Amino acid sequence: MKFKRILVAIDESTFAAHAADVATDLAAQLGAELAFVTVVDASVMPYTGDSGMPVDEWLSMMRRDAKALLNAFAARRDVTPPPLQFLEEGKAATKVVDSARNWPADLIVMGTHGRNAVANVLIGSVAQGVLHHAPCPVMILRAQ
Repeated sequence: MKFKRILVAIDESTFAAHAADVATDLAAQLGAELAFVTVVDASVMPYTGDSGMPVDEWLSMMRRDAKALLNAFAARRDVTPPPLQFLEEGKAATKVVDSARNWPADLIVMGTHGRNAVANVLIGSVAQGVLHHAPCPVMILRAQ
């Protein structure tokens, strides 16, 4: 199997940073295209009632932060061609899988902490969701 398109799921964690570094190196070695995806999930938005900030402002701030995160990851290393960037909204696992289908990716790379409930002892719930529904192989990495 040849990996010509590598999709990296990112968030603010050190696990995602490690996954991005590994995926970037792999893409360079294979001459593969690289893309980063991050997901804004409004269902995990903090309660805004006490803050006085309207929900649409919170969402706008979350989108802006997500775009800044994508830009930061894309600028971490000099990659030619520059990585594509996908900003999705919804449930993280579902949207990572959707991005992999729509692009279409040959490999998904993502980090995990693996600290969730008993059903998710080995890998995190988002990683587990991606692993079970991905249209391509998934490489799940723990931070070093």
